[in-house]
Amino acid sequence: MRMTLAVHPQLYSIHSFSPETPLPAAVFCQPMFFIGKTREELSVVVPAELELDSLETETDWRCFEILGPLGFSMTGILSRVSGTLADASISIFAISTFDTDYILVKRDKLKQAIGALKRSGYQIIEYPAQTE
Repeated sequence: MRMTLAVHPQLYSIHSFSPETPLPAAVFCQPMFFIGKTREELSVVVPAELELDSLETETDWRCFEILGPLGFSMTGILSRVSGTLADASISIFAISTFDTDYILVKRDKLKQAIGALKRSGYQIIEYPAQTE
């Protein structure tokens, strides 16, 4: 079975906050967002349209979704995808949920990433942009 990755149409931004920072309610209204908190930091990934007053911001990220659900017994999926991209000199920001993994790459590396993944046997589909 070929693994399939879907490319999301949105641009995303990655924000860094101090761990005690309260997040604005607008974060929780986004169609997709990720939050990670440790003793040292609070990281938030949101669609780029949402501007946040963070300590640092990394902009212009595109998102690959590894289509799942991926069971916890499946091993090495994220490693193989990230290894393929590392071999192509493409930096990533990886996020995992209960059901699947997401890999963000800089927008200017998206075509290169798609090419590397296709050459490694991955199927790539593109989600259409949402219309209101």
